[in-house]
Amino acid sequence: MTYVVTEACIRCKYTDCVTVCPMDCFMEGPNFLVINPDECIDCSICVAECPVGAIVSDHEIAEDQHHFLDINRRLSQHPAWKRISRAKPPLPDHEHWATVTDKLSLLETEPI
Repeated sequence: MTYVVTEACIRCKYTDCVTVCPMDCFMEGPNFLVINPDECIDCSICVAECPVGAIVSDHEIAEDQHHFLDINRRLSQHPAWKRISRAKPPLPDHEHWATVTDKLSLLETEPI
């Protein structure tokens, strides 16, 4: 079992979760975070830290978010995505984006 960052994180990128991860397995992209599934030890500490509920167990992920299993795996290996272990401010307009659904088309994988 591993934990997965889902669509709710897109364009918000709250980083409260990274500060509690004992394995430092979060990777950061331009407007999203992912968890490296090969490094996650399934401790679940990060789940409660996410203010938008974007982190879920791979066993409890909603069917419409299932593609985020592959997205987390792929992007955690992306050379432009770097490990993050310290909190940063959320993205501008994060409060607005926290209430928006269907944001997959807004996911940026390459640095601007």
